[in-house]
Parts: sequence; C-alpha cells; structure tokens
Amino acid sequence: MKLEHKDHISPILAPGIKNYLIDIDGTITDDVPNEEPERMATCLPYPDALVTLNKWYDQGHLICFFTSRTEVHRKVTETWLKKHNFKYHSLLMGKPRGGNYHWIDNHLVKATRYNGKFTDLVDKTATIQVFKEDS
Repeated sequence: MKLEHKDHISPILAPGIKNYLIDIDGTITDDVPNEEPERMATCLPYPDALVTLNKWYDQGHLICFFTSRTEVHRKVTETWLKKHNFKYHSLLMGKPRGGNYHWIDNHLVKATRYNGKFTDLVDKTATIQVFKEDS
C-alpha cells in the first residue's frame, strides 16, 4: 500500500504557540560537561529559568530540552528536571558539542542566545544569514 505525501505533513501549532528548544548546561543550570557526570545530579537550576520556562509551559507553549548530554545521561537528567520541578514535553539527547550552531530547517527557526538571565522574549532587529536567491 502506497501512502500519499499529503498524509504525512508536519503539524501546525495553534496561533501564538511556540516550540521552544532549550539547552540545559550553561542555560538553565551551570555548564556541566559530559566528562563530569557526577555534577549533573547536584547542580542547581537558575531560578529565573525555572520560573520563565514553567510559565511558558503553563501558557501552552511546547518545551523541549535539547542537550549535548549523551544518552547514558538521560536518567540523571530526567531525575534532575523532575527534582527541580521543570515542566516540559520532551528531552532530546546528543546535541552536537562545540557551539557555533547553524540550524537549517524547512520551518521558521528563531534563535536566542542565552546571556545570563531568563526573561520573557522581546522583539529585536538583527542581521541573519539566508540562502542566496537565484539570479
């Protein structure tokens, strides 16, 4: 049986709802490298991150934690998130390490660099890189 392409389209979120992908280490808690997994269980969350992310969750936004922690660190990570009462929908492990991310997608992607404090987001004009248009 052949499935038609129209049966497999990406879902569309309700107006105003965002899909947040949020790093863990260095963003919602201290930067704990994979090479020091014992610290993953004892680090503390950044209070402003906890308040802001749980508010976004309660507003109906989708919260996905996206981390460079490897799959072997999933249990300690889920336990830590639960212990500190983070509300979230999903957890993706194995984000590439090293920074300088350049995300290419067929959907609109907005990136916000964490710079020391979690707050509500505000609009700002910035220069971005895009694919060159055909001439």
